[in-house]
Amino acid sequence: MGARIDWLDVNGVSLRYALEGAGDQAIVLLHEMGGSLETWDKVVPRLAGYRILRYDMRGAGLSQKVSSLTLDDLVADLGAVLDSLDISGPVILAGVAVSAAVAAAFAARFPARVVSLVLMSLAAGIPPERREATAALARSIREGGLRARVDARLEATFPRRFRDDDRWVRDFRGRALGNDPASYAAYYDMLLSLDLSKDLAAIRCPTLVLAGSDDGTRTPERVAQDACAIPDMSFQTISSGHVMPVLTPALVAEAILAFSALPACLPLDLSSSNGPRKVV
Repeated sequence: MGARIDWLDVNGVSLRYALEGAGDQAIVLLHEMGGSLETWDKVVPRLAGYRILRYDMRGAGLSQKVSSLTLDDLVADLGAVLDSLDISGPVILAGVAVSAAVAAAFAARFPARVVSLVLMSLAAGIPPERREATAALARSIREGGLRARVDARLEATFPRRFRDDDRWVRDFRGRALGNDPASYAAYYDMLLSLDLSKDLAAIRCPTLVLAGSDDGTRTPERVAQDACAIPDMSFQTISSGHVMPVLTPALVAEAILAFSALPACLPLDLSSSNGPRKVV
């Protein structure tokens, strides 16, 4: 079944979404800060047999732009989108970077709605030593736009060794430049006030946390430190960067499928030449 792309009005904002595939189990895919549902374009075809939902979060992609937002807003949006599309059963939920925080908070607050959780490049807040610089960056983006920032961010989030598709890189950069500066800065403001510790400790579903070996934004050490609060957690560092669904879509799809299909009590091995597997 082809993708159904449409808009929903929820919680006072218009959100663009794509719903496709068939199957009893739904997978929800959330994008990174400044991203869009297209982040997952190369992952979705590899998730055959599932019903797949992805959407542009408020302030991002083609969804309605905002001047401010909170984690509570983003969590509420996810619940409202699921309700509007009559997705009532527990979902497999995957998020990357800032949306990993959204996914984690949703799983913690609505445990009956999430059967398993995949968190990539988890953004659990801004460390104290970077708060002043991040606040200044948010102000600069609001006042001067994103062009001066995008290429530097591309170097950090899209390592050159993963740039084997020039068109894909141009698409990624173009989508980044198309962001609304005020909305983009609002995500930084949210991260500056974010404390995810209680939500992480409250997660009860099996959780796979992935860190990228080449992630210059959220290092494996930092991701592991933040993720250790999750009770039922498997952690892996994989050969990828910050925005894993864009950089290594095949590996991401395989990880989601392997973690979702095999017993949660077994650790996941992503080093196998035959793809990810649980270790017995």
